[in-house]
Amino acid sequence: MAAPSINEFDKVKVVAENRRARFDYFIEERFEAGIALQGTEVKALRIGEGSIAESYATVEGEEAFLINANIPQYAAGSWMNHDPRRKRRLLLRRRQIDKLTGAIQRQGLTVIPLSIYFNTKGKAKIELGLARGKKTHDKRATIKDRDWKRDQQRILRAHK
Repeated sequence: MAAPSINEFDKVKVVAENRRARFDYFIEERFEAGIALQGTEVKALRIGEGSIAESYATVEGEEAFLINANIPQYAAGSWMNHDPRRKRRLLLRRRQIDKLTGAIQRQGLTVIPLSIYFNTKGKAKIELGLARGKKTHDKRATIKDRDWKRDQQRILRAHK
């Protein structure tokens, strides 16, 4: 399976995005997965609450889980409200789970969530990245490239 292009997943409403992930990791491959959510979790996501900044995904046995994602309790929920940081099951195909397991064990890669969003059918989805950690000098190079591109844009605007 080739790495999808940036616009391949049909993101209608992005709820949470892990912007730090692209700075801290080299994203080698991306996957789209469903999330097994409770009713109040879906309602909290629909109003735009949720954070995946410190979260990661792991494979336990034959299932994948999202760990440490924060979906706050729904304000209008009753006693049926959910635990904000509970472990959530990810809905992936067997082949995808096997691929993630192999990459984690053999290559030492990490599975990190990149964004949570709703697709055109109204289903909550999560974009996962199979990532390799950046070293300090890689992060410095990223900052240098970003600053240079910003300066280029500033120079081009000044000459118009």
